[in-house]
Amino acid sequence: MNEATTDTGKKSTLNLKFLSHGTLESKDLEFTRRFYEDFMGFEVIQPAKIALWIRLGGNNIYAVVQTMPGRKGEMTFLNHNGVDVETEDDVDEAHRLVMRDAEKWKLHKISKPAVQHGTYSFYFWDCDDNAWEILANPPGGYSWLFEKGDQEGLGHMSRKFERPESTRRKKSP
Repeated sequence: MNEATTDTGKKSTLNLKFLSHGTLESKDLEFTRRFYEDFMGFEVIQPAKIALWIRLGGNNIYAVVQTMPGRKGEMTFLNHNGVDVETEDDVDEAHRLVMRDAEKWKLHKISKPAVQHGTYSFYFWDCDDNAWEILANPPGGYSWLFEKGDQEGLGHMSRKFERPESTRRKKSP
């Protein structure tokens, strides 16, 4: 395989074209499928007896693989999965619904919405102990932040980091 040139003009060793998927684990595929379809609103297919594929808003997929009983640990906070909504008000509404339906869907460790790492968001863990973040982001997800390039100091971790206007709560005059 020859070296490839990235969008930034840098040479890479691998000639890769598309970040296509990630993997989640499930303790109970049937329950997990209902959660993903009915609560999260994901498109879901079952390509194998022990797996689901999910997607939302694009062509990237996550493979969801059933684990052996007792083998699934809790996903760490830093390995969370992000799901975008448009505004801070949408984050607050999602938080309200997560709190309302937490018992039904076995949701836990639900944080309060706050401005953090360049966006307004909250976290929760699902029935399979996978960590999720619901955040206000413009179309294209974090592409707005990626396009800013390298940052100095705290960068996007600063509470004063300038977020896209479209994601912020509109203030009354």
